[in-house]
Formats: sequence, C-alpha cells, structure tokens
Amino acid sequence: MGRVRFFAGQSFAVRGYAVWVAAVAGLVTGVAAPAFGAPATGAPAAGAPASGTPVSGAAPAVGRHGSEAGLAYHGSASLSAGHVDLAFTPRNHGTAAVADATVRLRWSEPLADRQELPVGCARSGRQAVLCRTGALAADGVGERIALRVRLPGAPPEVVLDLDTVWVGGAVDRARREERQRVLVLDTGDPYHF
Repeated sequence: MGRVRFFAGQSFAVRGYAVWVAAVAGLVTGVAAPAFGAPATGAPAAGAPASGTPVSGAAPAVGRHGSEAGLAYHGSASLSAGHVDLAFTPRNHGTAAVADATVRLRWSEPLADRQELPVGCARSGRQAVLCRTGALAADGVGERIALRVRLPGAPPEVVLDLDTVWVGGAVDRARREERQRVLVLDTGDPYHF
C-alpha cells in the first residue's frame, strides 16, 4: 500500500481513498473531480456556481420519496498533557442511506505540526482534521473512528467541534443543527458526546 506525504509531513494510505480525496478537493474548490482515466476539465462540481462562489446557501434536491440523511457522532474525548484521545461512531438517524461522508474535527487550539492520523483521516489546516465515515445505512451505525492528536504545550482545556462537511450526495437539510461541540478539560477523564 503506497503512502503519500502532505499537510506538514503527514501521510495517509492511497489505496481506496483517491476518490475520497478527489471529492474533498472538489468540495473545497468547487471543481468536480474527473473520473479515473478521464481528462480534467475544470468544470464546476454539480450544484456549484460557475463563478466559484461557495454554495453554502444552496438547498440540495430532495432524495427519492422525500428521504433524507441525518448524521450524528457519538463517542468520547479525553485530554491529558497535550494529547487528545478521541473515539466516536458515526450514526445515520435519517431515512436515506449515505454512500460515504466526511466529518470535520476542529479544535480550539492549533494541532502540533506532526500527527499520526489513521487511514481515512487527513489534516485540514492548523486546527482541523477531516475523516471519512464510510457507508452508512438508513438508520444505521458506522464503523468506530479513533485517533490521537497532539497539541503544542499542555492547554488546560480544548473545545472540539464536530460537523459533517460532505454527505456523498445524500440530502441532509439539518446539518447546521447537527453540529456538536465538546469541552474537554485536561483531567484525563473521558467527556462523552
């Protein structure tokens, strides 16, 4: 399995994640990723305006039979001496299946430059990590995601925000209401969400 280095020396496994990376890149840039073997055209992603303006206010189309996804994350986080241990399980509370999704984990403190992230997770700026959830059946539970991040110094507390940034084309109108925020104190105790 090949590994690619990026984001301040981070690496991740390539096999099986090229499509996920292309989709996240399309989400960030608003440009559709070409199919493997197809030439890149630079065309806007489906639903993205040609001008490159963000589509945060655009309403997605309703899924078949009015079904929608409803993602949430259940788990715990603990902080001890600048290390955050995080484990959570994605859950789709909606009536539409999700082929794949991306959750953003954003900390109130910057992350250390070097991080060992699990396969399926990638650094996104100074304070965030993106992780793919994998497929989620309607009203289904996904695979557990666990990671440890390092924070420079030893902050007495950190706030962790979890929010879904991509749901693989499924409709999820309540994404803003599904954001989660967790205060984690430097006690070594798990804080559940």
